[in-house]
Amino acid sequence: MFLFYLMKSQGSSDEKDPKEELKKLGQRIKELRILKGYTSYETFAYEHNISGAQVGRYENGHDIRDTTLPRVIDALGVTPSEFFSEGID
Repeated sequence: MFLFYLMKSQGSSDEKDPKEELKKLGQRIKELRILKGYTSYETFAYEHNISGAQVGRYENGHDIRDTTLPRVIDALGVTPSEFFSEGID
């Protein structure tokens, strides 16, 4: 799903900046984490057996990998469609 999203956004006629798109993904992760009641990304990561450093990088728009993003989305309790439906063009 993540790779499809990146290919779709790169293929658009208005040429989106990949770094800005990664920042939007990170903001979406943080927004959903906070909505789930996790004030700390470290606690969220620990409770879902995901590296805290990795979640921190994700939320800052760095190093988002298609192999771990589905685990984060699942831990947030949303579907990929729900995750990509808001805040991400």
